[in-house]
Amino acid sequence: MHDPFEESLRDLLKSPASSHDDDACLHRVLKTANRQVGVGDLFALMGHWAGALMIALNNGSPHVTPVSRRKTSESSLDKAD
Repeated sequence: MHDPFEESLRDLLKSPASSHDDDACLHRVLKTANRQVGVGDLFALMGHWAGALMIALNNGSPHVTPVSRRKTSESSLDKAD
């Protein structure tokens, strides 16, 4: 699979040393990598949050259903006996 970030890192590492400053190149590479890791962590956090919300909705759904106070016919037959 083609990864533009990996390709840009390879281009930075293959370029001649005289045309760029190593510290600036390293700073640029680390800044880009840190940005991508941060975005990945943000998406992971949102995914975990969505999963927790779905679990909460699933566990809370029986409490939302209406409850009837009328007695069923079976319970009234038991009392008549």
